[in-house]
Amino acid sequence: MALEQKLSVRMSQRLIMTPSLQQAIKLLQMSKLELVDEIQQELTENPVLEESLEEAAAPAERPEPEAAAEAPEAGETREAAETAEADAERSDPFDDIDYESYFQDVEGSFVPRGPVDTGGEEFPSFESTLAKTPNLADHLTWQLDMSSADERTKETGRAVIGNLNADGYLRASLDELKDMGEFTSDEVRRGVELVQSFDPAGVASRDLVECLSIQLKRLGEEGTAAETIVRFHMDKLQNRRFKELAEILALDMEDLMAEVEIIRGLDPRPGQKYNVESSRYVVPDVYVVKIDDEYQIVLNEEGLPRLRISPVYRRMVERGSATGTEAKDYVRNKLRSAFRLIKSIEERQRTIYKVAVSIVKHQREFLDYGIERLRPLVLKDVADDIGMHESTVSRVVNNKYMHTHRGLYEMRFFFHSGIASIHGGDNVSSLTVKERIRKIIQAEDERQPLSDAAIVKVLVGEGLQIARRTVAKYREELKIPSSSSRRSGHP
Repeated sequence: MALEQKLSVRMSQRLIMTPSLQQAIKLLQMSKLELVDEIQQELTENPVLEESLEEAAAPAERPEPEAAAEAPEAGETREAAETAEADAERSDPFDDIDYESYFQDVEGSFVPRGPVDTGGEEFPSFESTLAKTPNLADHLTWQLDMSSADERTKETGRAVIGNLNADGYLRASLDELKDMGEFTSDEVRRGVELVQSFDPAGVASRDLVECLSIQLKRLGEEGTAAETIVRFHMDKLQNRRFKELAEILALDMEDLMAEVEIIRGLDPRPGQKYNVESSRYVVPDVYVVKIDDEYQIVLNEEGLPRLRISPVYRRMVERGSATGTEAKDYVRNKLRSAFRLIKSIEERQRTIYKVAVSIVKHQREFLDYGIERLRPLVLKDVADDIGMHESTVSRVVNNKYMHTHRGLYEMRFFFHSGIASIHGGDNVSSLTVKERIRKIIQAEDERQPLSDAAIVKVLVGEGLQIARRTVAKYREELKIPSSSSRRSGHP
């Protein structure tokens, strides 16, 4: 059988992520603060980009006297004017710039002329002004280095510290710790006990009972009724079964509540105080302003640098002034990168505007009357409305904020599933149902709190078709305890 080579034409479709599309997707899911940082980074790295300090370009801003001086006189012919303009182009001083020296590395070119006069006042060094809040690992490592333990125990202690979670609990088993440095069981035990002796009390515990027991020991409550409750009766304490506890421990109610107060003063998450998250600043991307009876969308572009292509580099490419192939390729690549960035930012702003307009259109009743009128809304509704894909809408509403007269909300706040209505009307937003559950519980008799089943009956009476487990789920999301825990008459 003879092999044969031949050419054939085949048509196919492929999805190609171009650099422009990749950058557009990247910028679309950024918050405004992240976008400003990205632009500043590009301004630093791309010499073709520059920030325009003027407002949006307006033809009237051009200096008219110079334009009048450059205009041909009444008696001058068109040919003479074109000749004069061509001469001006050829004599442009831009051609006299030494490009090679302009791109030379200037690092280290600054040389101080002499000592700086500070007026006799001594300032701290730059390094000493830098501050970093120590986290739990830093705090424990400092205590470990200051301890008098031998090096082998310290090495084990570092392994223990490296396996603590944000709450300060040890999340590695003793066998796993042994395998990390080929430690013996006694070395691992000494390392765990060493870290448990550090501040904060209860750190490096393996469960809640051990954590609270260590704290009680530090308080001198070892062997007391409080320790007995923690070690053997935590379920009864959590369910507030105080009468049963009093009978088991042979204590009257007053003495029992004194022991309970000691336990309440303990910290079940000792590591949290050393893992404080940094402040997160929220800047609205969109303002919703009501003018007469209509809501207007205003994009917040305050602090967003206005970008433009440097005219110096533009003329360099147009005239071919750059010397050398590498210099020309460098400038052209930077120009393409600059155009992509400017186009992607414009597309990002247009997409955010379209999504915001659609959200306001769907949630007009919320803006008019409040959270009780928030409509159920999904990403597909907005995507179909503006003619885009759901994934695009998802990127837009992520980490973007909308400022309204009702408050500042993340754009994702307006998207919620719906609860069906018994009477066949429009579905009700799950967030509205949560708000209704919260108000029902606030208005209940504290001596006889409503169970989840009783809340279901109230909501069904108001025309909502909802299951008891859904009410329980929403109540837990609202951080509202169960009816037995809300009973005020219970100790």
